[in-house]
This record gives sequence, structure tokens and C-alpha cells, in this order.
Amino acid sequence: MSLDQDQKSLFCIVNQGSGSDEINLTQAIREFFKESGYHLHFLELTRKFDKDWIREEIQRSGAERVIAAGGDGTVKLAAECLTGTDIPLAILPAGSANGMATELQIPAGVDEALQLAIGGVPTKVHAVLVNGEFCIHLADLGFNAFLVKKFDSLSHRGMLGYAKAAWHALWNHRKMEVTLKMEEGTVTSQAAMVVIANATMYGTGVKINPVGKLTDDLFEVVLVKEYSLAEVLKMRFSRRGFNPKKVEFFQTRELRIRSKHPAHLQVDGEYQGKVQTLEAKLIPAAIQLVRPPDGSV
Repeated sequence: MSLDQDQKSLFCIVNQGSGSDEINLTQAIREFFKESGYHLHFLELTRKFDKDWIREEIQRSGAERVIAAGGDGTVKLAAECLTGTDIPLAILPAGSANGMATELQIPAGVDEALQLAIGGVPTKVHAVLVNGEFCIHLADLGFNAFLVKKFDSLSHRGMLGYAKAAWHALWNHRKMEVTLKMEEGTVTSQAAMVVIANATMYGTGVKINPVGKLTDDLFEVVLVKEYSLAEVLKMRFSRRGFNPKKVEFFQTRELRIRSKHPAHLQVDGEYQGKVQTLEAKLIPAAIQLVRPPDGSV
């Protein structure tokens, strides 16, 4: 079917397995746009799709915007498929962790998020390539990545699940001995974790990187030297960051990390396994993300 030139088109990448079973994301999107005049194209992530094929489908659809409905993994996939294009990416947050949605101040409500998806402002932001993995939010080596691994394995979610995962991680995770090589020099230190921070905060609202901007030409490296159970829970539930006396911040376009022993790694909330070396490189103006008109990135 050929589309009228005046008819607007949206491509929706939907992870129905995200979030609450009570909401059918595809139906919710259809209902919101039923009288809008938009032509909708849907890709439901019921299996793994080839990214090149998704890119071709988006281009073939003629969509003016893409909506990623799901959690951080869905947003990451959609962003990868849109690099090198001028098609903006909007987010319908529906995951257990919605880091980039939190970063951009995307509303949690379905109707509010979809209204922003068509009415928000597209803004070019950078990304970071971390050991070959595309990262638009946060990656980290060490404690938090181990916590992500443990949390994903638990049947309990929410506060109880997080507390159990944090307790386990604190008792079982050892400090790392790392060497960081950056444009400004080399740093060797013991560390609880090292964060490669494209964005400023985790999905919980914890601001791990207060100096970051998604629109500049640098990413931040956050060296967290110490932690405790009280500090971890404070960060998770009070939205307060680590003690600044225990943290160092660096800005760079390239980074190489060498750990004395294999350390846990996560990228945009997805556990990657253990590594001893990590390489990160800035990808300037990688993707256009839709944000609130009065927001800032």
C-alpha cells in the first residue's frame, strides 16, 4: 500500500516482555494513535533480529521517528539501528530499568511518553563503544556489574531483591587493581568499580556522573575507590551519589583499562561477563534522541 505524502509514519520497536504483564504495549500504542492520522509499523521483539535487517525495515517504512517501547536493552538495540541516520529515537519506558528514559526525563505514563514521542525535541547525542558494544547510557567494570549479574538471577525484584543482590555483592566482590590509560595520562589505583559514563545517572535516579553532558565531545570515567552496604543502599534509595572523597572523575575521548584480575562488566544494563582489558572510544553525534522541549542534556 502506498502512503499519502502527507501521512506521517512511525516505526515502533516493541519488547512485550518488558515491564508489567498487565499492559500490552502494542495495543496501548495502537489505541493512542488510532485517530491521529499516523501510519504505524511494528516490530515485536519475540526473537533475536539481525540489526542490518531492522535498519532496512526502518528505512523502507519511511518512518519519521522510531519509538523504542521497552527497557534499556530495547533502547540500545534501536539506537544501534539508527546510528548514521537522521531519524530521531523516542522512548516509551517499560523495563525494570529505564536508565536513558530517566536521564532524558521521559514520563513513566504510556500516554504522556507517547505524546512526548511525537512532540518532543530531537537532540544529537554521543555514544561510546565499549569493548565493541554500543553504549548510550552507562557501562561499568566491577561492583555494580557484579550486582547486575546477581540481581538478574533473583526471583525477587524491587527493594528486597536489590538489597539481597547488594548484600551478596558486598560479601563476594573483591576490589580491583586497575590501570586507566586516557588522553590526559595514566592512573593506577585500587577500585570498587570504574564507570564509563556517557550519561549522568542510573535508572534508579542515582547521579553517578554530575559533570556529564550527552551533547559534548567527551565521556566521563568515574573511579569509585571504596563502598559499603550503607553507601550502596543510600545511592539506590535516596538518590544520593557516592562520597566525593572516595571518587575521582576524568574526561576523555578514549580509554583503556587493564585489571590485574578478570572483572565483571555490564553495558547499558546488560551483563557482558568477566574481562581483564577494556577499551572505550567516543562516537560523536551518534544518535538523535527525543527529549522534553524544556529539558536539557
